[in-house]
Amino acid sequence: MTDTTADTSTDNTVRLAKRLSEMRPCSRREAELYIEGGFVSVDGVVVEEAGARVTMEQQIVVAPDATLFEILPVTILLHKPVGANGGIGKDGSPAVHLLNPASLTRSAPGQRFLKRHLVNLTLTTPLETHASGLLVFTQDFRVSRKLVDEAAKIEHEIIAEVTGDIMENGLALLNHGLPFNGKPLPPMKVSWQNENRLRFAPKNPKPGQIEHMCKLVGLTVVSLKRIRVGRIAMSSLPVGEWRYLQAHERF
Repeated sequence: MTDTTADTSTDNTVRLAKRLSEMRPCSRREAELYIEGGFVSVDGVVVEEAGARVTMEQQIVVAPDATLFEILPVTILLHKPVGANGGIGKDGSPAVHLLNPASLTRSAPGQRFLKRHLVNLTLTTPLETHASGLLVFTQDFRVSRKLVDEAAKIEHEIIAEVTGDIMENGLALLNHGLPFNGKPLPPMKVSWQNENRLRFAPKNPKPGQIEHMCKLVGLTVVSLKRIRVGRIAMSSLPVGEWRYLQAHERF
């Protein structure tokens, strides 16, 4: 019988962190930070795993702008297209397949992409599958606390395209006076953006709420698009693309 057990006696590889610490020179921990920060390439390819195995013949390069600064948690803003799971229901992971280097937008300033930025993300602002617009994912507990634990204080801006004829005093009722799930809705700002688009500014809107409100005043919702969460607007972010929340931006 042939022995298929791997023969490690001729393995001439070492951990990338060990190789880098000897090459630079620096401590093993500093080498790991350079690698985890996305500053190290092996034969021209960025490698972010400190435990990756390399040979002595492979070329290891550290980027000129490499730093040992702590890798901070990130917050990601995605322009979700219609049909992608927005975290409501049980039809799979919420739009995470759209978060990849290829869909990172070039329309706004960003930061160095790291694989670890897509790990342990919390979706803080669910959105119906049939709606489009801004989704917020975060690794930052402070952002999660504000958008989840304090959701009742955060205003959203949603554009609803509608058809039908609104009932008399319907706009006033949309602003205040309608029920949802057997309870009165709090006051909110609702106004016409144009002849067939309404702008809603509710706090912590519930799934199906806007369609229900419109139905009560004689309107049918054709499409929904969330364009703002708190003080962060989606602006010109293209559909299907995402960007990082910048250090100066606050919800």
